[in-house]
Amino acid sequence: MEFKLTYATMFNPPEELHAKYDAALAQTKTQLGREHAMLINNQDVFAEEKFEDHSPINTDWVLAVMQKGNETHALQALAAARKAFPGWSRTPWQERVKLLRKASGQIETRLFEMAAAMSLEVGKNRMEALGDVQETIDLINYACDQMEANHGFLLEMGKDPLIGYEAHNVSVMRPYGVWLVISPFNFPFALTGGPAGAALVAGNTVVIKPASDTAWIVRLLVECFRDAGLPDGVVNYVSGPGSTLGQALVTCAVDGATFTGSFDVGSKIFQDFSSCNWIRPIILELGGKNAVIVSRHADFERAALGIVRSAFGLQGQKCSAASRVLVEEPVYADFTALLKAQTEKLTIGDPTDRSVYLGPVINKNSFNEYQEYSEEITGAGGKFLTGGHVRTGGLFDKGYYCEPSLVVDLPFEHRLWKHEMFLPITTIGKFNQLDEAMQHANEVNYGLTAGFYGSPEETGWFFDHIQAGVAYANRPQGATTGAWPGFQPFGGWKASGSSGKNSGGRYYLPLYMHEQIQTIIQ
Repeated sequence: MEFKLTYATMFNPPEELHAKYDAALAQTKTQLGREHAMLINNQDVFAEEKFEDHSPINTDWVLAVMQKGNETHALQALAAARKAFPGWSRTPWQERVKLLRKASGQIETRLFEMAAAMSLEVGKNRMEALGDVQETIDLINYACDQMEANHGFLLEMGKDPLIGYEAHNVSVMRPYGVWLVISPFNFPFALTGGPAGAALVAGNTVVIKPASDTAWIVRLLVECFRDAGLPDGVVNYVSGPGSTLGQALVTCAVDGATFTGSFDVGSKIFQDFSSCNWIRPIILELGGKNAVIVSRHADFERAALGIVRSAFGLQGQKCSAASRVLVEEPVYADFTALLKAQTEKLTIGDPTDRSVYLGPVINKNSFNEYQEYSEEITGAGGKFLTGGHVRTGGLFDKGYYCEPSLVVDLPFEHRLWKHEMFLPITTIGKFNQLDEAMQHANEVNYGLTAGFYGSPEETGWFFDHIQAGVAYANRPQGATTGAWPGFQPFGGWKASGSSGKNSGGRYYLPLYMHEQIQTIIQ
């Protein structure tokens, strides 16, 4: 069978992927330090103020010079999207699908180039970087597939039982208008291109604002939409601080938004949109504090492998990371020893090296927070089974390298059992009864992902009781991570998400449209 790259298959790739990545990395490194513009109305736009985008691998490396956009640029982008909306929304959906498939094809052509850039900018290891780019391709194509499978979401409804008249009722899904996409640093392709692709297929125009830490890679993504031939103003990209540029975009001039990031920021955007002259739709993905339950009946090797991969992939900087592990008391000592051994096998360093699993955390703020959390844990009586320190010396002095950390003996009452740290720190606790473990798993505000290892009978109980949008059982590829479009649609419950519909699934694309019923009486 031909190799298909997903987060579940990335652990055993063909040698060809490594060779192509290495070649693309060498080429990408020759182009660092260039200035990149914003893209408004398909035109490069430059700001008076700039900022340098440095790599977390080695902060001496200037990857790109980016634009520090302001309120004026926000208004320009929104105006361009507004002007383009009538023509784009009236473009037959079949033509929109064709253009979006061309865009995903542009990304696929540049897969290795984009992945190399992502490793340099985000600190992702090579396979996770390749996965992020490939996931974006699949998300866009899945949105196109769904538009085609639903025939443009035009549906003939029932006929009124009228004597002497012929009734025709048709349900039509229409785009909202200008759609804002604010994306995070950790999945700068998938969490930009996925929602943007769905919004565009649905007939909306978009304004994209990435995290400042990943402004470069998102500019490269936007070029793929441009080069696919999307009309002027349909896709607009601005870069700059969230506190100024981002806030300027969150106005009643926007008809809908997708935001991925912290609960506090997402809640503020939700409130701002609620004060408009009507309620704007907003799709929020706001983090997770994901639990893994390990029963005495678990396959321990499988469980340890899945937990380590999910706890420390991308240095724990995933909303889906396995940040809480609950182990049944009779097997607690043996299992934690195995988990410790698996964690200590992980290699930390330059993530472009094929032997490295953990690269640096994204920036100095995260680096400092890791040290602050470590001190807080120790002060509260928690013990580090492994990790708990930043790495120093040689390459490590140039970047933001934190050890993967397993914490035991931290009281369940401590706030860090419920607080999303977004770092390579996982707390481990023990339980006596499965119901007790489930209570701990569900007693957080978040409900994004969860994992379980145990018997088939226990697995049914787990799915029936867990409060999470994505739940995995007995999965060595990742206890709580590794969702893929069309296989595991990704989204959360409670504070983790606002829509109740998961990206990359059958119910996601309609979120970018509203329904009109058309009735004709003859």
